[in-house]
Amino acid sequence: MGALLGLVMDPVVRGAGRPAPIDCLVTHHPHLPRDRMGHRLDASGRSLIIEAVARVYGLDIGARDLTRDVHKRWYVPAHHLSASVAHCDGYSAVALSAGPVHLGVDLQDERDRPAAMRWLGTLLGRRQPAEIRDFAECEALIKASHVTKETFAGVRLPAWRPGWRPTNVGSYRVRSTTVAPAMHLALAADAPAPVRMHTSTLEPA
Repeated sequence: MGALLGLVMDPVVRGAGRPAPIDCLVTHHPHLPRDRMGHRLDASGRSLIIEAVARVYGLDIGARDLTRDVHKRWYVPAHHLSASVAHCDGYSAVALSAGPVHLGVDLQDERDRPAAMRWLGTLLGRRQPAEIRDFAECEALIKASHVTKETFAGVRLPAWRPGWRPTNVGSYRVRSTTVAPAMHLALAADAPAPVRMHTSTLEPA
C-alpha cells in the first residue's frame, strides 16, 4: 500500500474568480521489478494516472475513462480533468487539473549528458549548454502544447527563477523544482495556476 503525504483537497471545486490548482503527485517506487538487463519496469502511464486520480481526488476511474487527443495529451472527460504523466529512475509524477486545458509534466535525473546538453543549449539559442532542468521544462512543454521534438527549433525558455515563467509558445508557461536528490520536476501549462505538491511512496502489497 502507498502512503500519501502532503495536503490533499478537492481541486475540482474552485473559489470564485480563482483558477483551479494543478495537483502534482510524485511517487517513489523503491521496489520496481527489473528485466533481464537490470532495467526497471515502469508502470504504464495509464495506470499511473488512474492511481493518482484515486489518491488525490478519491475518484474511482478505469482505463476506459481516459482519452488522448491528436497531440497525445491525456484527459478524463467525465470529471473534466487534464492529465500528464512522467517517470524516471524509480519515481513517477502525475499532474492533474480541472483548470488549464493543456498541461505537461516531466521528470529528469541529474546525470552526465554533455553532448545532449550542448545540443539543447544550441537549440534554445544559448551560448552555453543547457541544464537538466531546461531539458525537463522542454519535455513538459512538448507534452502540454502542439510543439513536437521535430518542430521545437525556435522555442525559447526565459532565465530560471521560482514559479511560472512565460515562454514564446503562445500562452504556455513553465516552472520547475527539485523533488528528490538530483531529481528535477517540470510543469508546463497554457495558463498559470497554483500548484499543490503531493508525495507518496508505493510499498509492495
